[in-house]
Amino acid sequence: MDGLLTFLIFAALFYFMMRVGCGSHMVHGHGAGHDHGAGRSDADKHIDPVCGEVVPASEGYGKMHSGHLYRFCSRQCLDAFDAEPERYTSQQTEAVQ
Repeated sequence: MDGLLTFLIFAALFYFMMRVGCGSHMVHGHGAGHDHGAGRSDADKHIDPVCGEVVPASEGYGKMHSGHLYRFCSRQCLDAFDAEPERYTSQQTEAVQ
């Protein structure tokens, strides 16, 4: 009887971990390529304020400026922004309004 109780406890823990824990990624098909960016919304993408290119949140360069995160496709765009941040932030606020 002791062996059966131990088996049931481990089976319950295994079920819980597969359902809620790390194993749930495997059940839902997330374990294969770790491509967590697939199917994400446009909210996870940023527009480079210098060149206007779309930059996924996991790529490029990021910079906090005045409490806002800006993403850049290349180091050259980041350097251009660092040289004249007001030029690029004023263009972006005009586009939003």
